[in-house]
Amino acid sequence: MPSSHAVARVATLLMALGACLLIGGCATLLPSTRIEVVSDWNSYDDAVASLAAIEPYTSTRQSVHAHGLDPGRSSAITILHFADLLQRFAAATLVKPKDVDPGIRDCLQAGQRCSGYAIAVEKLHRHRVGSFWLDSLNFRRETVTTGWRVDVLLVFVDDALVYKLVGGRPTIDEVELRRNPLGPLQAWGEQPLRSIR
Repeated sequence: MPSSHAVARVATLLMALGACLLIGGCATLLPSTRIEVVSDWNSYDDAVASLAAIEPYTSTRQSVHAHGLDPGRSSAITILHFADLLQRFAAATLVKPKDVDPGIRDCLQAGQRCSGYAIAVEKLHRHRVGSFWLDSLNFRRETVTTGWRVDVLLVFVDDALVYKLVGGRPTIDEVELRRNPLGPLQAWGEQPLRSIR
C-alpha cells in the first residue's frame, strides 16, 4: 500500500498538471531534441566564410588542419581513401579529360596518393508544439525542426589540396504534423495481430 508521502506527491503532480491545463496548454512540458555535431561553426554562412580561406592548389593538409579541420580532433570529418573518391568521381571517368575539374583529374591520375576529407556538420533543434494534452494522448503531434547543415569535400594529392566542394542546407525549417483520430487507441491498429492459442 502506498505511503501517505507518495500519495501526497501524486496529488501535487496532478494539481500541477491541472493548473497547466487551466493556464493554457503546458506547451513547455512538450519534449524537445537538439542534434549537434560539435564544431566552431555557428551557422551555414559561418562555415562558408571559414572555408573561403582554404583554396585548391594553394592550401596544404597542414594549413587545412590549422583551420580546425583536423580528423584527429573533429568527429565531423571522415577520411576518404582513393576507392571512396573513385566511387564519388565515377562519372568523371566517362567524360573527356579536358572537361573534368583539374583537381578531380589530378586525383584520378594520382591513384592511391589521392585521399580526401568528407565533412558533415549539422545543428538541428526539434521541438513539439501545440496542446500538451492532445500530444500526450497521441491525438495530434506537431514537430518543428529548425537548423542548418553543411557538407564539404576536400581532396588531396599527397599533402596538397587540389579540390574543394561546399554544399548543404543553409536553412532547415520543417513541420511534421501527425493526427491520430483514435488517440491512444491508434497504436492498437498498427500492431500485428497475435495468434490466439
